[in-house]
Amino acid sequence: MAVKRQLSMVLDLNKCIGCQTCTAACKLMWTNRNGREFMYWNNVETQPGKGYPRDYQNMGGGFDENGGLRLGRQPSQEDYGIPWEYNYEEALMTGTDPWLRPNVKPTWGANWDEDEGLGEYPNSYYFYLPRLCNHCANPACLAACTRNAIYKRQEDGIVLVDQERCRGYRYCVNACPYKKIYFNEQISKSEKCIFCYPRIEKGLPTACAQQCVGRIRWIGYRDDEEGPIHLLVEKYKVALPLHPEWGTQPNVFYVPPLSPPKYGPDGQALDESRIPLEYLESLFGNRVGEVMATLQTERQAKAEGRDSELMDTLIGYKHAEMFKLS
Repeated sequence: MAVKRQLSMVLDLNKCIGCQTCTAACKLMWTNRNGREFMYWNNVETQPGKGYPRDYQNMGGGFDENGGLRLGRQPSQEDYGIPWEYNYEEALMTGTDPWLRPNVKPTWGANWDEDEGLGEYPNSYYFYLPRLCNHCANPACLAACTRNAIYKRQEDGIVLVDQERCRGYRYCVNACPYKKIYFNEQISKSEKCIFCYPRIEKGLPTACAQQCVGRIRWIGYRDDEEGPIHLLVEKYKVALPLHPEWGTQPNVFYVPPLSPPKYGPDGQALDESRIPLEYLESLFGNRVGEVMATLQTERQAKAEGRDSELMDTLIGYKHAEMFKLS
């Protein structure tokens, strides 16, 4: 859909420490009650891992190579993880029970496989992948909605659900390949990340970006040639969409993670990255190697005391300069 401007976000995975501050900021602001307890509009996954909801990457959705809409399957409540409560009163207040015990037997939840990854010591590896709605240029959720309840705002391209028109058919949930649109059983309507548009309208960044202690997130407009999004996505081309093959044209981009080398049996460093290039390409497409080379070159320039506009941007010296919202 054509919009006047498109607001976008870039996340540098080399700086994410998996602290979940962004997740907590989003949940406290938007999804901690009223049928949204299982929803994580923003979450940070460990990759390689099954993600949230569980195994979402194999649930289908998006578009085929000819542009045809593909309806995937809807996650079950078990795929999200049934929310549970702990016995805080007994364990922490009265001292009658020394253990925090959930009121149900959990079998899955957000971050269930946190910090597991793959590989054997000393060559085990993982990295953190924050995810939120991509506010796609070609949103599958919008294409699937038979009620025309999902739309992109003309002024900034944010994808929203018109709650007055939504009837809870859930085609949008099936169609989104990222499974970042949720069905609220209490109100029988779909809900999703709104890119904190009430904050954006006041010139403030999203809660997840504002609270990020690692300063991994930049926000700006795609057409702003002086802004950080244009520099990272268009000029240096080091920020890539997640699963571009799904055809939704995401507007959330990632700087893929570099990694230390593998170690040989005698402890010697090998000329091989610990995170396999093939795995990163399965997430971000076939330009990952090119991006890695650019990052290494610019890092070396900075280490040698030479100027690097790219590294100065990625370092994020001043937090406020990471957000250009006008």
